[in-house]
Amino acid sequence: MNLEPSQLAILTCPVCHTSLRKAGDAALACENTACGLIYPVVDDIPVLLVDEARRPGTSRA
Repeated sequence: MNLEPSQLAILTCPVCHTSLRKAGDAALACENTACGLIYPVVDDIPVLLVDEARRPGTSRA
């Protein structure tokens, strides 16, 4: 994932508006532990759609 720190700094969770952090090679995770949604990154583009997000401990089929 090739996100610049300045790009990551402006991204927020669309549900709770908390900052996101890198989670592995192809995902961004909400830093709010009450929310905790994990959003995929496809071709270096964050997919910040709630329907595409997953909860920690689950995997996308």
